[in-house]
Amino acid sequence: MGWNVLREQIFANQKRLGVIPADAKLTEWPDSLPKWETLSADQKKLFARQAEVFAAYTAYTDHEIGRVIQQVEDMGKLDNTLIIYIDGDNGTSPEGTLSGTPNQLTAYNGVLDVPITEQLKFYDTWGSAATYPHMAVAWSWAFDTPFKWTKQVASHFGGTRQGLAIAWPARIKDAGGIRHQFHHMIDIVPTILEAAGIKAPQMVNGIKQNPIEGVSMAYTFDKAKTNAPSTHKTQYFEMVGNRGIYHEGWYANTTPPVPPWMLGAAMPPLKEYKWELYDLNKDYSQANDLAAKMPGKVKEMQALFLTEAAKYQVLPLDNSGFARAIAPRPSTVAGKNVFTYTGVNVGIPTGNSPSILNKSFTITAEVEVPQGGGDGMIVTEGGRWGGYGLYILKGRLVFTYNLLMLLSGRWANEAEAPLAAGKHTIVFDFKYDGPGIAKSGTGVLKVDGKEIRTLTLPKTIPFLLPPDETFDVGADTRTGVNDLDYQVPFRFNGKIDKLTFNLGPSQLAAEEQQKVQKAVAKAKD
Repeated sequence: MGWNVLREQIFANQKRLGVIPADAKLTEWPDSLPKWETLSADQKKLFARQAEVFAAYTAYTDHEIGRVIQQVEDMGKLDNTLIIYIDGDNGTSPEGTLSGTPNQLTAYNGVLDVPITEQLKFYDTWGSAATYPHMAVAWSWAFDTPFKWTKQVASHFGGTRQGLAIAWPARIKDAGGIRHQFHHMIDIVPTILEAAGIKAPQMVNGIKQNPIEGVSMAYTFDKAKTNAPSTHKTQYFEMVGNRGIYHEGWYANTTPPVPPWMLGAAMPPLKEYKWELYDLNKDYSQANDLAAKMPGKVKEMQALFLTEAAKYQVLPLDNSGFARAIAPRPSTVAGKNVFTYTGVNVGIPTGNSPSILNKSFTITAEVEVPQGGGDGMIVTEGGRWGGYGLYILKGRLVFTYNLLMLLSGRWANEAEAPLAAGKHTIVFDFKYDGPGIAKSGTGVLKVDGKEIRTLTLPKTIPFLLPPDETFDVGADTRTGVNDLDYQVPFRFNGKIDKLTFNLGPSQLAAEEQQKVQKAVAKAKD
């Protein structure tokens, strides 16, 4: 079953279950995404596996939530427990690009089309610890049925609307009942406060509190209120320039000028965005745009958006690719080009470590090898999804550069005798072939002035190393850069007297540096 047929099946099930209105329409499939029948056999095989893994994860999550609820019941406390279950935190993510990836770091580094043949090499391990996978955008769109768009698009319900289930056996007698009132995440706390009979505090530790902005949903608990008007009258939405405004059944929103899976694309001025208009009382899924027929209503809703945006500190609007996230901030490493460490230091965040990307660099390690031979990590950053490591493996020096699992450079010489016990000076010197992003470079591995191996990389990592890995000296935490060579923590059995990084200047132009900053911000969002 492909994404188009699955979308129709989901839509039919939604109507059968009554979770969407009987007159709801299935929004049109976008021309920018391929239809399943146009795909090759290899594409279908790969894309089906992507969805199977997502389905398995969903089933696993559902099972684990069931275990929690079962435990509450076993404790005899289920009847008087309010359970609020929200199925997701936004629309399905589109960050896997049009074809998906076995390693999400490829997309974050601007590699937007990992060949299908390369992805199929991970077919049997897709979803395991050997991959950091993401599915193709078309699946993301299909899983947001019946709406348009995906995560990151706050203007459309495909990016924001979630399924919500509430249970409280002692209070809610209409088990399985369905409600269609409009509500928002900010209504959760007011609902809990009302259920618990607690008023929101006006002061906390002597500090006056802002009023809670949502409204309680507790009125919907009674079956008699099944069709009661929503008490949440107005709600704004905004993210990176995509805007929406709800008011008493009407919804106006901007049209995304660039799809979120086009990472790094240029954005138009905010005032040039097109606006759409929907009557949600008759058009649940935002399928019938009334903007051309009702320009006056559009202007009214635009004005309301600005009022709400001013009231809730949304202004000034900014669509410059997460510029707020990449604005310069105090840093312990800004401007530094020499870093020195002694002994074992692990768990240093990427933002506080020496960045070797897009520049020449030299690593110098003064170490003591124990009797019986050296073994273990000297320094590493990153891991299975991309990074580097300088280590001694069974007495012999190795430097590994893992280019996002796309290729791996390994500096070693098995013909060399193992390092003798005692003091040694190890140097890895890398000359970057800049200027520009992700250029080639040549590395030379030496010990005590003797060259061990010279190797040239055709490409290097452009934007960032895995942000959930760390910079480690003397061991390797989390995942390793080369699972064939060692297993973490791979502690060095000798002594690191001194480790020094000497960084050359960045070989990026100003606009290239900004591109890197944007990619880092998006990956950490």
